[in-house]
Amino acid sequence: MDNREQRYGIAAAGWAEVEPNERRKGGFLCRCGRHGVACELMNAIVEDLNGKIRRGNPYVYELLSGLGRELYFPRGILTQSAEAKEQAYRFDATIGIATENGQPLYLPLIQETLSDYEPKELYPYAPAAGKPELRQAWREKMLRENPSLRDKSFSQPVVTSALTHGLSIVADMFAEAGDAVILPDKLWGNYNLIFSVRRGAGMKTFPFFSSEGLFNVRGLRETLLKQRTRKKAILLLNFPNNPTGYTPGEREAAGIVEAVREAAEAGINLVVVTDDAYFGLFYEDTLKESLFGRIAQIHPRVLAVKVDGATKEEYVWGFRVGFLTFSAGHPEVHRALENKAMGCIRGTVSSVTHPSQSFVLHALKSPAFRQEKEEKYLLLKERALEVKKILAADKFAEVWEPYPFNSGYFMCLRLKSVKAETLRRHLLQHYGVGVISLGDSDLRIAFSSVAKEDLAQLFELVYQGVKDLKQLRD
Repeated sequence: MDNREQRYGIAAAGWAEVEPNERRKGGFLCRCGRHGVACELMNAIVEDLNGKIRRGNPYVYELLSGLGRELYFPRGILTQSAEAKEQAYRFDATIGIATENGQPLYLPLIQETLSDYEPKELYPYAPAAGKPELRQAWREKMLRENPSLRDKSFSQPVVTSALTHGLSIVADMFAEAGDAVILPDKLWGNYNLIFSVRRGAGMKTFPFFSSEGLFNVRGLRETLLKQRTRKKAILLLNFPNNPTGYTPGEREAAGIVEAVREAAEAGINLVVVTDDAYFGLFYEDTLKESLFGRIAQIHPRVLAVKVDGATKEEYVWGFRVGFLTFSAGHPEVHRALENKAMGCIRGTVSSVTHPSQSFVLHALKSPAFRQEKEEKYLLLKERALEVKKILAADKFAEVWEPYPFNSGYFMCLRLKSVKAETLRRHLLQHYGVGVISLGDSDLRIAFSSVAKEDLAQLFELVYQGVKDLKQLRD
């Protein structure tokens, strides 16, 4: 069994890859003798999707991974069930759920805790791409909050099981072994697992901050242009950033967009992924919209992908509801990419939890939604500004330097004289304080999870921990 068979279980499933000159042109040929017409149909779906992408934007087709080219949403049970839902006026015996009295069967003791919702909003399987009403509501929210999107063509958002799942779909669709994933060196550690460990891509980092304490546009540009020989790269942008809590301003944003355009003009095909997990939590003079809107349609070689969700934006971390949106400047390409994303969902989690989608949709439609969000935004903004006041004390400059921060949930300290992991353990063991160590010198502090009145004591304990370690060492 070769590597391809090991990765996708092809041999075990009774399939053999055919040579490009055979009748299926690089698809899969059933060798068990049982599948027949179904196998031909599967291949026809793939060829149709890939053909639409090639015709609409051939650079996007070149960006797809091997798995991405093979992905499709099968015309199987879910498609047939959807047709039956619309047309089967007498009996619908398609989908594997139980019904009673014309609605989904349920246990009353569970429904009692969810009495504001109809059973049909909770118990059936959700469509693979998500509830249509939720997808439309999120699209409208994106347009309202991102002025740069209003004259752009982009796909309908596909519902994912939060952002990690959305990023994983992007990795499956576009990342191959040896591909370069470009991102700043202040990054969320799970990116390595998603893109490198799972898909074999190489992580190419550049310093996050310039010498002026701004986003390092020059470093981004230079790292992008180094990919000219490969002619493909995946750029991953995360603002507000985890772990630093930094979002670029307008001038930096313009520089980022220009660097992407320059790389595309140099012949590099780019997937530009905006991880907007903390979108909207902009506290100071920063860009107030996603870079997705600025990057969409700037060049035919650039595929913009937005990964966002209710998880942190609407403070529903455990609901696991995210969204995946594409912009390649061509509606047919968008529909084909949606289909491939649906195929990835169907082949992994099948569909995203229905109750959570209903809860989020209910919130988005509520007249109180914007006011309640604003209240929580102001609470977090107060905490961020309080941290800035606390860190202005002269004594702290001796032991650490805060990285610039202006948004999100976090901020980072660059420790000057002790190791971050040593300090983390010391604070936990001796003061009952939990923080995150990143590398040798960086300490991440989530001010989002500490009350404003407790922040001064928190930083005082961190300071005391540094003094303890220095005293032990000296």
